[in-house]
Order: sequence, then structure tokens, then C-alpha cells
Amino acid sequence: QVQLVESGGGLVQAGGSLRLSCAASGRTFVRYSMGWFRQAPGKEREFVSALKWSGGITTYADSVKGRFTISRDNAKNTVYLQMNTLKPEDTAVYYCAAGTASGSSWFPHWNLWDYWGQGTQVTVSS
Repeated sequence: QVQLVESGGGLVQAGGSLRLSCAASGRTFVRYSMGWFRQAPGKEREFVSALKWSGGITTYADSVKGRFTISRDNAKNTVYLQMNTLKPEDTAVYYCAAGTASGSSWFPHWNLWDYWGQGTQVTVSS
């Protein structure tokens, strides 16, 4: 069982930066792949980024490549999402997720993740 708690959301102007954190509880944190999704009002949940438990494989949505960076600190049971050059279209509730499936092709499919946080709001003003 894993519990996830996101933090770091807020209001920022376009071009600014935020760093989201996701603190995980559970002794087997290092065995989970970790990911970030987002959901804007009236839209479906959208994949943002994910990485394998070893950190060896990272994946990004095309819309955030070059602007967002995912990382994890296994010693702190925490995964981060550094978001730079933010745009108004990045406005959404951001969710942290944990999953145990092998490989990485499943990352973009929200229904294949096992655990979810409660979400943190990110608002980018123009």
C-alpha cells in the first residue's frame, strides 16, 4: 500500500517556474514507477511525465518536453516535477501516481497506475 501527498502548487505568471513534490509512504517506494498527470476543467486526465523506480527511464509528454523535469529521491520517498517556462495551458490539477507494472509503455495510460494522490492546483496567469 502506498499513500501519496502532493505539494508545491500555486499561482504563477507565464514564464515562471514551480516545483511540485510528491511524498510517498510505504516501505517499497523504490519498487514503484512514479508519474505525474494533470487534469484541466472539462478535460480528461493527461499524462505529463513518469520514471522507473531506478530512475533509468524517464518519459515526457510532448507538450512539456524541454520545460519540465521529473526526478526522485528514494532516500526521501519523494518524487519531484520541476516546471519551467510555464504557460497558461499548463493550468490544471496535477496528480502524482505510483505503479508497479513492468516496462514503461503503459506510462501514459492513467488507468494502469495503482495509486494516486489528492492533487495540487497549478494556475498560470497570462
